Amino acid sequence: MTDPTPPDRASLTAVLRFTVTDDDTAAALGSGTLAVLATPRLLAWCEAATCAALEPVLPPGGTSVGTRVVLEHLAASPVGRRLEVTASVAHVDGRLHRLTVGARHLEGDRPAAVVGAGEVTRVVVDAERFLGRRR
Repeated sequence: MTDPTPPDRASLTAVLRFTVTDDDTAAALGSGTLAVLATPRLLAWCEAATCAALEPVLPPGGTSVGTRVVLEHLAASPVGRRLEVTASVAHVDGRLHRLTVGARHLEGDRPAAVVGAGEVTRVVVDAERFLGRRR
């Protein structure tokens, strides 16, 4: 039996869905006073999507670490609003992966207005070796 073909790194994509809760708001996270989606939470959701996109190509014991983020938060999302967050690999250079990220409001099950857009760079590392260097 032959090994399955590994995923094409350039075509790796993840789509995650979230609902804004009181814990996700700027007021709750200290990044403002309004009960709307906080930019730090939007960033966390974008990073979660990048991790999910890279999961199929991680070696045993491997993980990825974020090294650079560019994110525009373009629209407010009140509590109860559903969002779809996507990440797609745009560039690969060895262990470095640059991913395009985006977030949109959902109208039913369809993506609608853009909430955020940007780019996240991650580097694949051996988790144990990486943590060993930090002690």
